[in-house]
Amino acid sequence: MARRGTAPVLAGLALVCTAFLIGACSEQITKHGTLFRENDIAQIQPGMGQEQVKLALGTPTTTTTTGDGSAYYYISYTNSQTAFLSPKEIDRKVLAVYFTPTGTVDHVANYGMQDGKVIDTVSRTTPAPGGKEDGILKQLFRNLGQKQIFGE
Repeated sequence: MARRGTAPVLAGLALVCTAFLIGACSEQITKHGTLFRENDIAQIQPGMGQEQVKLALGTPTTTTTTGDGSAYYYISYTNSQTAFLSPKEIDRKVLAVYFTPTGTVDHVANYGMQDGKVIDTVSRTTPAPGGKEDGILKQLFRNLGQKQIFGE
């Protein structure tokens, strides 16, 4: 014989479990890299030195040096992930600060995903030499049946 009051408890438990399952499948948004406000970027003016830029924006993600000067790149990206699925990059921003050969700011540019192709910055695969992708069995039995001559 069931006691009175167990139905509301079971209904509440079912509600909590449903809310947990729905929350577990919700989309998670994560931001990585250097995130700026508009007033941070507005501080960078032509003629500033490289150290002044580092003081205003922090250490760049990467730098380049060419015959025409150098550049600091501040990179940020946003990923979206649902439950156990692989994360998907939904936005990428690159703030580029270009310098003259004397080390002063020439100009600043903002780039997004629409300005180029998405590059996998952390690849977990190693390309095979020559572009061939042989399976493990093919690699193991590659020389089977070939005549080998020793001593030549």
